[in-house]
Amino acid sequence: MINVDKIREDFPILKRTVHGKPLVYFDNAATSQTPQVVIDTIVDYYSNYNANIHRGVHTLSQEATDKYEEARVKIQQHFNAKNTYEIILTSGTTHSINMIASGFSALLEKDDEIIVSALEHHSNIVPWQMLCEKTGAILKVIPMLEDGSLDIEAYHTIVNQKTKLVFCNHVSNALGTVNPIEEIIAKAHQFNAAVLIDGAQATPHIKPDVQALDVDFYVASAHKLCGPTGVGMLYGKEEWLEKLPPYQGGGEMIATVSFEKTTYAGLPHKFEAGTPNICGGIAFGTAIDYMNSVGFKNIANYEDELLKYGTEQLLKIEGLKIYGNTSNKTAVISFNVKEIHPYDIGAILDKLGIAVRTGHHCAQPIMDFYKIPGTVRASFSFYNTKEEIDVFVNGVKRAVRMLS
Repeated sequence: MINVDKIREDFPILKRTVHGKPLVYFDNAATSQTPQVVIDTIVDYYSNYNANIHRGVHTLSQEATDKYEEARVKIQQHFNAKNTYEIILTSGTTHSINMIASGFSALLEKDDEIIVSALEHHSNIVPWQMLCEKTGAILKVIPMLEDGSLDIEAYHTIVNQKTKLVFCNHVSNALGTVNPIEEIIAKAHQFNAAVLIDGAQATPHIKPDVQALDVDFYVASAHKLCGPTGVGMLYGKEEWLEKLPPYQGGGEMIATVSFEKTTYAGLPHKFEAGTPNICGGIAFGTAIDYMNSVGFKNIANYEDELLKYGTEQLLKIEGLKIYGNTSNKTAVISFNVKEIHPYDIGAILDKLGIAVRTGHHCAQPIMDFYKIPGTVRASFSFYNTKEEIDVFVNGVKRAVRMLS
């Protein structure tokens, strides 16, 4: 069970006001808020053992190294990776995806095929388009259906012997749709194609088991998981990470360097050139501890209550249309009202202290499918309440009255 009042005490930002109104934060799909325990970890690092890692014999460096590598173990255990060195710490989901796209530029040949879904964030579209331009590979798209789900029957006809890579988000950031990634992965593996799953939107709500999924690559960002910005992770099966060349050259990712020849370090350091976001990595581990202390089953059950309640209340508003109506979705409601531009609704809600996201949500192909300029997106987290939803719904009603 979620004790939401107690949980809200963990998040100092929830006590602030915006334009003189109590903050109602419904932009969790963009970034989650940060609990005090994570803030304390960041302050503790810079106050007590700020030092570069893996390179120093002095005490501060050793302490920082130990904390950083302890965080990697926490991430490995959370996602159930087989080996700690299969967890690469990155600057976030986008960085992780680009690492794999860069690596596959050395493996793909002209007319090889790669598959992406129609529900992707731009970060899981553009790197693959760039990869196709570089290699001559062909990009194919799994189409979407009116309810915001993927056309899985079409996917089964698209994947074939030429398919080398399949990428799909676990959860749509724009609609909240939970995709059938188990089926997508299994089908791709029938043709020996690798699969990358973008878990940025799933990991705040779902605890993925990468071994059970048998996924080749899984990526996520800490700031969606109550952690800091600027840090994330790439899980890759050992055999794939060994095949791929390094993404960047520099310090840390080398074994030996001479002007004649450089040899690369083993995993995970092969992909971790330069000084990382040390504090961010350590705080990522703290955030995972915090989320697990709340419990992902508790989070999922409570957020589903919020989703159902919010959906019921919003649909009472005349002319309101929700996009993405699959039975399996996370706590995201993407909607428009009549012909009112979503930006205008969002601007009025902000004046009422309510934070939502408006626009195409870096998922422009979805908006093109629905022939709309964008949506208002309200995304809930386990520290939100039904009372906040009531404030939000009344705010939408007020905005509609003002703009009609």
